[in-house]
Amino acid sequence: GPYSVLGGVYNGHQQKRGGAEWIMNRCKIPVAEYQKYAASFNPVKFDAESIVLMAKNAGMKYIIITAKHHDGFAMFKSNASKFNIADFTPYKKDVLDELAQACRKHNMKLGFYYSQAQDWNNPGGSAARKVMSEGWANPDSARIDAFTAANKGHWDPAQMSATMDEYIDKVAVPQVKELMTNYGDVAVLWWDTPTGMTDEYALKLQALLKLQPNIITNDRLKRPNFPGDTGTPEQKIPGQDELDGKDWETCMTMGSSWGYKSWDDKWKTPETLIRNLCDIASKGGNYLLNIGPDALGQVPQPSIDALKAIGAWMKTNGEAIYATKASPLGSFDWGRCTQKMEKGNTILYFSVFNWPAEGKLMIPGLPNKIIEAKLLASGEKLKTEAGKDGLFISLPAQTPDKIASVVQVIVKGSVAGTSSG
Repeated sequence: GPYSVLGGVYNGHQQKRGGAEWIMNRCKIPVAEYQKYAASFNPVKFDAESIVLMAKNAGMKYIIITAKHHDGFAMFKSNASKFNIADFTPYKKDVLDELAQACRKHNMKLGFYYSQAQDWNNPGGSAARKVMSEGWANPDSARIDAFTAANKGHWDPAQMSATMDEYIDKVAVPQVKELMTNYGDVAVLWWDTPTGMTDEYALKLQALLKLQPNIITNDRLKRPNFPGDTGTPEQKIPGQDELDGKDWETCMTMGSSWGYKSWDDKWKTPETLIRNLCDIASKGGNYLLNIGPDALGQVPQPSIDALKAIGAWMKTNGEAIYATKASPLGSFDWGRCTQKMEKGNTILYFSVFNWPAEGKLMIPGLPNKIIEAKLLASGEKLKTEAGKDGLFISLPAQTPDKIASVVQVIVKGSVAGTSSG
């Protein structure tokens, strides 16, 4: 989006609060001024096919793109608002159409993120009241703070020249209808921040989902009456005691911001990302990772490098992630576990983070008869021995993968669950 033009910097000030996609709100940029930045947005290096292939090679099965974020800018051609990439910028093209074509070509599911309530440019949209980015000596800050306090978070009178009723009916509803009808199959509608939403507004938007009968939606349309299909823990992985049986997906940045931040220096390592994936899968969740392209449409190099590393790991160990269910044995201090049922037996996948120096891996609480144990990477068969504390598996001295090595164990029948966390 056009926030990437600023890259987390406004008037020489590095935005210190929130993700860089929030810079308009955090720095209280007037509508007319922000629109000038948007008018220069020209992501000429955006390559839909390369992004789809990057995701596919990393082992991903679906992509979600920000169709419209809280700044109100649509990354698609829209008849409901001229504030869109095809009509407002020199780029002139519909990014969603390009991505949809590439996804169809490479058998990748496509979903849309849509900010249904917050919209800081189209009049009538709501605005979360957020304090200004700290450290910025804005001489007008006292007046702006007083204005936002009195006007439901808005900082520019231009945002208030329509009601939210009008915004929902004239912008949000027609744009969601465009998303549901103009791009083929849509796998996910990812709502965000229901600031100012009512059940009445939510019902109007929810009704449009009938245009895509197989669509999955999240829990952010309007809480609590519209729970959707999936929970959305953000920037965190739930603990075992926080799981409620509902399908869920952790959404997380690879750096420190969702929107492109030119000065970001906090990138997660491949080790962190891969172990996060193992942890999430062991609890029955999905992992949604953000890439935050820059103003030219380029993916930051640290994200490219990390995705390649994830892809290499998945090529060998994807069987321990895809189509698995949560661990019946909880978590371990040395790693994580996932499972599959096959022909009445259970396949357990133990992703080992800390390879045991003594060459013995102990699995507590597993009384089932062992059919086979092996290293997933090489197929090397492993010896097992039942002890009073659990199952012991003899491992080679060297780990196949320093980040996470997978030990596959097939056991008779189903494995009784435990309450260990």
